[in-house]
Amino acid sequence: MSEKSVTLSDITAARRRIKGGVIVTPCPESIPLSEITGARIVCKLDNFQRTGSFKERGARNALLLLPAASRLRGVVAASAGNHALGLAYHGRLLGIPVTVVMPEFAPLIKITTCQRLGARVILHGGDFADARAEANRFVEGEGLTYVHGFDNPDIIAGQGTLGLEILEQVPDVEAIVCPVGGGGLLAGLCVAVKSLRPRVEVIAVESVSTGNLTAALRAGRPVRVPRRATLADGLATLTVGENAFGLIRGRVDRVARVEEKWISLAILRMLELEKTVVEGAAATPLAAMMSGGIRGLRGKRVALVVCGGNIDPVILSRVIEKGLVHDGRLARFTVRISDRPGGLAELCRVIASCGASINQVAHDRAFSGPDVSATHVTCTVETRDRQHIAALRRALRRAGFRT
Repeated sequence: MSEKSVTLSDITAARRRIKGGVIVTPCPESIPLSEITGARIVCKLDNFQRTGSFKERGARNALLLLPAASRLRGVVAASAGNHALGLAYHGRLLGIPVTVVMPEFAPLIKITTCQRLGARVILHGGDFADARAEANRFVEGEGLTYVHGFDNPDIIAGQGTLGLEILEQVPDVEAIVCPVGGGGLLAGLCVAVKSLRPRVEVIAVESVSTGNLTAALRAGRPVRVPRRATLADGLATLTVGENAFGLIRGRVDRVARVEEKWISLAILRMLELEKTVVEGAAATPLAAMMSGGIRGLRGKRVALVVCGGNIDPVILSRVIEKGLVHDGRLARFTVRISDRPGGLAELCRVIASCGASINQVAHDRAFSGPDVSATHVTCTVETRDRQHIAALRRALRRAGFRT
């Protein structure tokens, strides 16, 4: 398949086309994120879209460009979630039937939301390739139009409208940090930004567990990357799109990769400092800034593309707990205490005297040794930071408790 180009004219036309159907999301300055990164941070909050992600931009643009006969029959897509949500929502608004095929690992919140929006949802296969093959059967069997989630030129043009908004909202922007998986958002952003403000640096960020763009740049073409578990499930597309890659290559200034632990911590920082919920993919720009993976931006005006907020609540709760452990605000230790009246009370007294708060206590009598008058107790406590944990451990040792 030959590459299809997307131009600035395509993006500006898409902006006119989707106006009124897709909101112009805010791009406010973040003082707390600026303090922890050293750059002057603004956040492009596309997690504020109706379905929680930037995907609505491309979905509406592509649907509006369908011929009348195709609109009547409907569309089909293979998607892990956000593209499906965007198609389902705007398909309902425009009266276009939507079928989505999701890999079986798709987050439950995205599956149920898509169904609530009126789409026909099919779960099939273990990855995007399996879902795509199943979607193709609907194209052949029912005459549906396949709408690729990140490589359709109309999709890419729609995503590029986000770049136009950033340039208008932040006239002094010097760098834009954008997640990349399949590349549709980054491709549209690159075309829009480099056409109008070529000196603005565009930095792509991917998880070390995905690496689609890095692999493509190394090979000089899109290549398949084995799927690995990642918090940034929206980036796990197995490969960058061919059209997207043709637009990204030569326009993106650099690519940063970030470890999963930093993505988890960035989700917590966005929740605590910005009071906004983001999914793993949307946290990667902040994660890269926090980890030191992007150099040379101190003091510069930097826009972080917060591309989506559709994270499974169960995953979010785990991320919060892991982040608290990372910060030293949640700690666990095991001590040996007397199993007679007052033994646990003395342990609690020491913990309270240090200003820590007990979260959980569990006794282990069966495996605490031959002394039946003693027991092991595992305590989970809430603390202020790692220094507070160290002070608590010293207090426990002074009181005769061994941790």
